[in-house]
Amino acid sequence: MDTIDLLQNLIRIPSFSREEGSLCDYLEKWLTDNGFQDIHRIGNNLWMESEAPSWKPTILLNAHIDTVKPNHGYTRDPFSPQIENGKLYGLGSNDDGGSLVALLEAYSELKKKPQPYRLVYSATAEEEVCGKGGFDLFLQDVGNIDFGVIGEPTGMNMAVAEKGLMVLDCVARGKSGHAAREEGVNAIYEALTDIDWFRHFRFPRVSEYLGPVKMSVTMIAAGTQHNVVPDECRFVVDVRPNGMYSNPELLGLIKEAVKCEVKERSTRIGSSHLPTSHPVVVRGLSLGLQPFGSPTTSNQALCPFPTLKIGPGDSARSHGPDEYICLSEIEEAVNVYVKLLDGLEI
Repeated sequence: MDTIDLLQNLIRIPSFSREEGSLCDYLEKWLTDNGFQDIHRIGNNLWMESEAPSWKPTILLNAHIDTVKPNHGYTRDPFSPQIENGKLYGLGSNDDGGSLVALLEAYSELKKKPQPYRLVYSATAEEEVCGKGGFDLFLQDVGNIDFGVIGEPTGMNMAVAEKGLMVLDCVARGKSGHAAREEGVNAIYEALTDIDWFRHFRFPRVSEYLGPVKMSVTMIAAGTQHNVVPDECRFVVDVRPNGMYSNPELLGLIKEAVKCEVKERSTRIGSSHLPTSHPVVVRGLSLGLQPFGSPTTSNQALCPFPTLKIGPGDSARSHGPDEYICLSEIEEAVNVYVKLLDGLEI
């Protein structure tokens, strides 16, 4: 099973978010031709599982097949994979091709013997745009998951926490009047109290790896002309959860604290937190893997179950020019994944 050749062939196929069909077709055929059985497909998402009794817990291995579009800084053809000095260049090689093939090799190795869990391997779409035709669609098809390994370039260190995102549209209301007279209720002044709360309030639960919840007022609009007291002030708040609160929990606390109307755009992009007592973290620490908090969003944000984000490569190479992955990084990742999960009790 030559997964480096597979990765090179995948790089040759453009697979921008929501345009992954051709790559998914190729990968599905490759898996079939290489002896993998019972391959499931929903949309442009593929998954398969090891044989295991239904009572066993399920561990998910996930990587994504979509890429961003190449930027203007490329000096190489992003769709012509080249290996030079042990580095494989090409769009998607680092994010997320290295994890894709390393997890596939680990899956193949782990399922050679009985494990205390059902193992699922998945390759999903639309990660770069957090689209609903990707990981969300796959989760509807796969059934119950107890724990997930999300492959992303982390240098094979353990992202035990990941920031989330929630965007709030807020409206403070007043009463219009003539600015020259003591009339009306100025909605801007009404908004100031709540804006000050968003600026200074600190939620008590602080993450060891991500720090406090971060709230920033980023947009504001009010008024129609200079001599009219505005009856409405709209502002936008960027909220970055820290893994210590769910998005719905944070939203409820915010609505209780402020007077303005608060409407969330979405609560899908959650944060995550995996305690150091979790068996996979304990195993990882014994292998010398370092835990950290990740500021970047991944499919981890869409998981309603505990997850660990870990994979070959460097996040700093993602979305940059002349993207590459070291072949040694992929080899190391396969070994680490197997050591991390072989015989693991969750």
